[in-house]
Amino acid sequence: MRSRFIAVLALAAAVSCSGNGGKKQASSVQGLTPVTPNVEVAVAQSRDVPQESVYASTVEAYAVNNIMPQTGGRIRKINAEVGDYVSKGQVLAEMDRLQMEQLELQIKNDEAEYERLKTLYAQGGVAQSDFEAAELGYKVRKSNYQNVKENTILRSPITGYVSARNFDQGDMFSMAAPIFTVQQVTPVKLLVGVSESEYTKVKKGDSVSLTADAIPGRTFSGKVERLYPTIDATTHTFKVEVVVANTDRVLRPGMYARVVINFGNRRSVIVPDMAIVKQEGTGTRFIYVLNEDSTVSYLPITLGRHMGTEYEVVAGLEPGSTIVVKGQSALKDGIKVNVL
Repeated sequence: MRSRFIAVLALAAAVSCSGNGGKKQASSVQGLTPVTPNVEVAVAQSRDVPQESVYASTVEAYAVNNIMPQTGGRIRKINAEVGDYVSKGQVLAEMDRLQMEQLELQIKNDEAEYERLKTLYAQGGVAQSDFEAAELGYKVRKSNYQNVKENTILRSPITGYVSARNFDQGDMFSMAAPIFTVQQVTPVKLLVGVSESEYTKVKKGDSVSLTADAIPGRTFSGKVERLYPTIDATTHTFKVEVVVANTDRVLRPGMYARVVINFGNRRSVIVPDMAIVKQEGTGTRFIYVLNEDSTVSYLPITLGRHMGTEYEVVAGLEPGSTIVVKGQSALKDGIKVNVL
């Protein structure tokens, strides 16, 4: 009986000791002081931001001419090669001259006869109807001679590079392909597909800039030459023709280019890009704004252009707001912070 009483006392003492230890542990946890996160802040500024868009395009010749006669015949002489830079009016090829030379002799005879009849008509020796018929025949044959001459001595109608030669000297020209193709590269043009949402913002004469992958480190200037009047129903874009002077002829047809079109300026709030936080699992961007009581608030925003180390904020943030730019990983909405 005595041994059972001692065992009960020992058990009670053990329970008592265990209860006191739990109270001490709980009081110890409740006594911990929360750590205030350290952050760095900046003030959101507002300024004019150029509204620019970049479009991919391909350089094209301003004009492309296929050089060929109206009828077939033997090519008597070739005067240019692929890659030659030719001037407007320069002779590129000559066809067989037999027909032209025959007409040339006939024209000389007709001219002499016309002058003789003209003198006689002035003296009253030829009827007016006879003179007018002779005059008309002379003018028709002269026009025919000019046409044959243009199709015998082939000249370049533009200044540019010979990009193709499809026949050799002595070949019979068969109308299957042009003898030469000449492309004008001063200036060059680019056709840019611009979103229909920008249709009212682009004007003829607007300045643009462009870069070409083949010419790194250089920026070219151009102007909007014309706007195409229709919008593609599939892509919802419209064509803008941009012209670049290209006086040194470094831009060549076929080059890949990036065209930057400026749609004017917009007054916007600007923040450092390191202030932007992306919400996991969504496309939502937000920032933390510092309040007067040293707490921070979660603020979703809408971004515009990314400019180097800065972002344009187009909605959600007022200029002059103090925003957190460093230390966001330890923050949540309403938490108090320590500003460094």
